[in-house]
Amino acid sequence: MNKSDFFPTLPLRDIVVFPRMIVPLFVGRDKSIKALNEVMKTNKKIVLVTQKNAEKDDPTEKDLYSFGCESKVLQLLKLPDGTVKVLVEGLDRVKILECRNDKDYLATSTEIIKDKIDSPQEDVLALSTALIRKLEKVINVNKKISLELTTNIKQQSNPSIIADHIAGQLNISIFEKQKLLETVDLKVRLEKLMEHINNEMNVISVEKRIRGRVKNQMEKTQREYYLNEQMKAIQRELGEIEDGKDETAQLQKSIIKAKMTKEATKKCLSELKKLKSMSAMSAEATVVRNYLDWMIELPWNNKEKQIEKISIDEAKKVLDQDHYGLEKVKERILEYLAVQKRVGKIKGAILCLVGPPGVGKTSLGKSIAKATGRKFVRMSLGGIRDEAEIRGHRRTYIGSLPGKIIQQMKK
Repeated sequence: MNKSDFFPTLPLRDIVVFPRMIVPLFVGRDKSIKALNEVMKTNKKIVLVTQKNAEKDDPTEKDLYSFGCESKVLQLLKLPDGTVKVLVEGLDRVKILECRNDKDYLATSTEIIKDKIDSPQEDVLALSTALIRKLEKVINVNKKISLELTTNIKQQSNPSIIADHIAGQLNISIFEKQKLLETVDLKVRLEKLMEHINNEMNVISVEKRIRGRVKNQMEKTQREYYLNEQMKAIQRELGEIEDGKDETAQLQKSIIKAKMTKEATKKCLSELKKLKSMSAMSAEATVVRNYLDWMIELPWNNKEKQIEKISIDEAKKVLDQDHYGLEKVKERILEYLAVQKRVGKIKGAILCLVGPPGVGKTSLGKSIAKATGRKFVRMSLGGIRDEAEIRGHRRTYIGSLPGKIIQQMKK
């Protein structure tokens, strides 16, 4: 091909055609169809160049890459919808020297670029052989690449043809394929192909590991589901659970609905898992079920008035309305509330009201609750000798209950 000649050119979207590569193309643009009609009148040779931006409908010289492929049209078929299906074969790697867009179609002046071989022939042949072997390994694990490709490549002895065949079939980006087309040095092109194939092998091995993990997880989940269903069927036969009533499922819904803390939810779900594997009539199952019932019924998400929103003036007014005198006591209570409001936390000292019966200790407690917008709970500790009554019993005992504080919170 002479430098002065202008040949019809077909801009391509999302594909790079390499020499000796046979590929079908669907053509729909008017200029491209006219270019094909023009070459069919002559020697059927056309220049194929990839666009930098596939969305451009009417590309100019700056929208095309500087390297393309001189190709020959093997077959042309006009479809009913107006588009044209064409089968082309790449012939030679060409460099675009000049682009002309003044006719009905795009035409370019090109120069054929031959492969540059600076390395010894033995090195290039050894590299191409290693590339074929590596490709065979990829094809064994990746079914996306055709097995016929390896058969065709093995019949070739020219490293340039081998490199172009492999480059056309690799699952890499258009930009990377174009860089391979523009690489004139044959040894460098073979090395780049080896790098791409190694990357493909790494990706395939990672995908295989991920698929294996997912498969194992799915099998484990299916196994657990199957065993749970079997256990439920056995329990129904034994009369331990009634049809349509799955206690564990209801408990799980209640645990999530209670909006507990992260740690409490984790603990409750762990206990529920234990409960599933227990017989409903066992003593231990009763203990676990009672524990879960108490945890669900506690007011986890019910928040009273914030300490920062308490009005000290309102608290003073409430204390004066409910009690006459007791100035030092009321002053200490207001100091305590003021500090709590300032700090913004409930942690700190606890008020202890000491005095004989009837002096107003309980009524002062009620007034503090009223002033702070909280519920007042009276808990008598008279006659209690065991601290478990306050803290709660250990769950190892049958009939164990939480302490008085938790019981009052539940109420």
